[in-house]
Amino acid sequence: MALDGVTLAYLVNELAPQLIGARIDKIFQPEKDEIHFLLRQQGSRRLLLSTSATSPRFHFTQENKKNPSSPPMFCMILRKHLEGGKLISLHQSELERVITFDIQNYNERGDLVTLHLHLEIMGKHSNLILVDPTTGVILDGLKRYSHALSRYREVLPGRIYLAPPSQGKLPPLVDEELWRKALYEEDLDQPITNVLLARFAGISPELAREIVIQAGLALDISLHQCGDIDISRLFQAYRRLSNPEGVLDIHPCLYYKTELHSRPVAFTFTPFQQYQELRMENLPSLNDAITGFYQSKSSNNTLESKRGSLRKIVQEQHAHFSKKLKIYKEAEISAQSGLAYQKWGELLTANLYNISLGMTEVTVEDYYDPSLSSLTIPLNPHISAIDNAQRYYKRYNKAKATLRQTKPLKEAAFEEVKYLESLQVSLDQASALTELDEIHVELVDQGYVAGKHVKKQFSKPKKGHLNTKSKAKVKAPKEVPHPRVYRSSQGRIIYVGKNNAQNDWLTMRKGKPTDLWLHVKIIPGSHVLIPLEDGEEFPDDTTLEEAAALAIYYSQARGSSQVPVDYTHVKQIKKPNSAKPGMVIYDQNWTLYLTPKPETLERLLANEELPE
Repeated sequence: MALDGVTLAYLVNELAPQLIGARIDKIFQPEKDEIHFLLRQQGSRRLLLSTSATSPRFHFTQENKKNPSSPPMFCMILRKHLEGGKLISLHQSELERVITFDIQNYNERGDLVTLHLHLEIMGKHSNLILVDPTTGVILDGLKRYSHALSRYREVLPGRIYLAPPSQGKLPPLVDEELWRKALYEEDLDQPITNVLLARFAGISPELAREIVIQAGLALDISLHQCGDIDISRLFQAYRRLSNPEGVLDIHPCLYYKTELHSRPVAFTFTPFQQYQELRMENLPSLNDAITGFYQSKSSNNTLESKRGSLRKIVQEQHAHFSKKLKIYKEAEISAQSGLAYQKWGELLTANLYNISLGMTEVTVEDYYDPSLSSLTIPLNPHISAIDNAQRYYKRYNKAKATLRQTKPLKEAAFEEVKYLESLQVSLDQASALTELDEIHVELVDQGYVAGKHVKKQFSKPKKGHLNTKSKAKVKAPKEVPHPRVYRSSQGRIIYVGKNNAQNDWLTMRKGKPTDLWLHVKIIPGSHVLIPLEDGEEFPDDTTLEEAAALAIYYSQARGSSQVPVDYTHVKQIKKPNSAKPGMVIYDQNWTLYLTPKPETLERLLANEELPE
């Protein structure tokens, strides 16, 4: 969802009293398309101005990003002209998506001057431009471009500032007759949503839809299908939603897909009927709603970017080892057929007296077959019978050697493929940057990614433990991971590993020998642990089923039915010395076949507890 002109007007009205009169203490540029003003006025606040192609905006923020070691040129220009200055005015022209900050400061000669900082919110063309209003000259722009990129204007120091071209739309109209006249100047066969977008400033597709919905009309209705009463209701909805000057009270909202989703999918300055199926959260201010939406979007973009780069690495390695596995399997099949050459060599040796030089084949009695059937064996006519037999013995020995050498290579490639599939599951289900960081460290440790090898040590915290050896080396504190924690409907704790490193820690360190361990059969997924009391062999059936449902949800089998889930006690789990992270073996287990109930999963996932 983008900031439309109407929403920007509501935001300007809300923030203007807090911005006007504020001093600009410091200016930072933590991102190439983002400027932060540290403002001082009865306290300190941080104003964010973004020209991002996907999220152009302005609002207060509490996010303090890391700044580059040397400030970019545009940041230095802003510091030169604006630091120490006073923000004296903030305005928007006719619901256009251009916000102008009037900033008063002393220039290098000691004269008090006013400069204009124009924030143009126009998608990929968004920009932040500093202008001297007395001459109209551009001092600099965050994004510079010449006529080679834009025939309309240049954004370069020394050029005259031209505002973005007008779209010819009308400002908010308060007279219904004038509004109707403007409406009927458009094509009557167009849907009303298109007419609203084309004729009136500040309206986004979402707002146009909401105006039609609140007027009680169908979204696809065209203008010529509307009667006089329909047009009146449409005008009332338009006045109610798109007249920032006439609306005193707004009720900002954030919307989420379901209770399980923590990232908002939309924000509005007042409740929208088109989002009534979504979970709504009321916010005290529009700034809070916009900040919550865009910070969540930014963190999600960062998360997805890192997930994508790690997924690419894992997919490339998976394709590489899958290809090797296919080659080894084909070599094994070919070698299996070569084992028959031993019998051919022995049959030729037993029938040397029947073979003459120059023969191309010989038919012999197969004494390996109980029915003593006949077998025709090809011969090389240029060599003797004994040499033909030796030739088949060599082929047999080569096939046997191939099988012997290929088997460990095939098994190693198979283990790599299984391990990489488990990494893919962990990547797909990671919900935070810290989880992706742990997977990145794992990839480095396994040699898939170049980087400094970091061997994490996971252990249970020990109370009162002191190192009594004075000459012992001081070790770095051991890190305790934080798996997912759930509580069954019977009040029992259930732990779920987030990645392979956590799976190992949960099974081999956290779990007691008598605790119950669960994992989806064969399929990659998380380790699940149910702590048991002393003398307790199994938990209650409800807890067992809910733990199995979590094991299915956090596996490659998510969404499947009748999934087999193995469960056994931790003491049965073994980890071979050469095993990859998260890979374990076990012999004794029980298997539960389960189709998770959606309502059970929803309750468990909605009540995830904080790690211990």
